[in-house]
Amino acid sequence: MSARYAPKTPLGRAVHAFEETAIAVILGLMTAITFINVVLRYVFNHSLLWGLEASLILFAWLVLFGMSYAVKVTAHLGVDAVLGMVSRGPRRVMALVSAALCLLYAVFLLKGAWDYFAPFAGLEQTSGRWFPTGFVKTRDQAWYETETIPMPGFLRFLEGSMNGGEEYRKLPRFIPYFILPFGSALLLFRLAQASWEVLRHRREALIVSHEAEDAVADVAHMNAEE
Repeated sequence: MSARYAPKTPLGRAVHAFEETAIAVILGLMTAITFINVVLRYVFNHSLLWGLEASLILFAWLVLFGMSYAVKVTAHLGVDAVLGMVSRGPRRVMALVSAALCLLYAVFLLKGAWDYFAPFAGLEQTSGRWFPTGFVKTRDQAWYETETIPMPGFLRFLEGSMNGGEEYRKLPRFIPYFILPFGSALLLFRLAQASWEVLRHRREALIVSHEAEDAVADVAHMNAEE
């Protein structure tokens, strides 16, 4: 997917490498935990009690972190049949309208993600029904824990500030839930970048991928060489 995307600056290359590494690590961990759990269950009649919940959390991280990456490398699938039927001018107008709608959606998503995450981290939710107009005090829910995932020892320092000095028996929920506002903010940022590129005539569409057409072209090219 990222073969067509080539960062032009050292910072861009570093960020791109970090994103790809993070996605690979999350996918690798999810695969390894699932595989180990299957082997333990069917060979040793045992299982990792926290394996299923950890896999679900990692899958959520993979999706919510990967959606902004897919916007950046133009890997999201879309339907552009109508765009192909109109001339360049209307096509550009439609692309700008879709960009504006995507940005609006990302703002709503970020507000909802923050408002859901904030109580679990002892933070304040935003006020306003559609757009954030400020912050309102909410009930502190930082004591909520995951169901089965043990609390790692190196995160014990969080107990003094997040749990009133009390010990966490399991991993607190605000840690896996952090991907909600983080992933939504990344999505908004990447959509803003893509919209700016459309506005500057550097990109014709926002997130449309022609992966199927490219695959057919590759196969046809290989057949021609044979």
